[in-house]
Amino acid sequence: MPLTRVYLGLGSNIEREAHLGAGLDALADLLGDMRCSPVFESHAVGIKSGNFFNLVVTGQTELPLLELDRRLKFIEADNGRYAPERRGLPLDIDVLLYGEQVGNFNGLVLPRAEILKNAFVLWPLALLAPQLQHPVDGRSFAELWASAQIDQQLWPAAFQWRGVELTPAALLRTRSS
Repeated sequence: MPLTRVYLGLGSNIEREAHLGAGLDALADLLGDMRCSPVFESHAVGIKSGNFFNLVVTGQTELPLLELDRRLKFIEADNGRYAPERRGLPLDIDVLLYGEQVGNFNGLVLPRAEILKNAFVLWPLALLAPQLQHPVDGRSFAELWASAQIDQQLWPAAFQWRGVELTPAALLRTRSS
């Protein structure tokens, strides 16, 4: 099967560094040519909870879409996502884009609507793949971020994974609201 470029959104609001690190480790075993966006901290959207850390990851996979999604659910489960006693969201991994596929695939809708609705998805995606075009809207993610009017607060967060700072120092000095 040919390689497909995928973009995944990751988030955590419980033991954020540990769960995101574990998620990234698992994804590094699953994806080839993996790259990460800077990490952002934001207030929770849609639920009452502590602040989230979010980022976007891209990589290549030979897995069909639904098999990739199934494996992502296992990674979430390994980090306590579905534990009955959990409080908050230890690890959330969503398929944002799978190649250029558009449509509803057994309930998995692509491109994911949250791309255009949530700043904590759009800003990291715009930094990771600024020239990539939204498969439905047609504008680049950099253009979409520049014109976005999303009423959410988020700010760059320092985050290390495997000894590498994912968020550049220059970005840490900026804030968006």
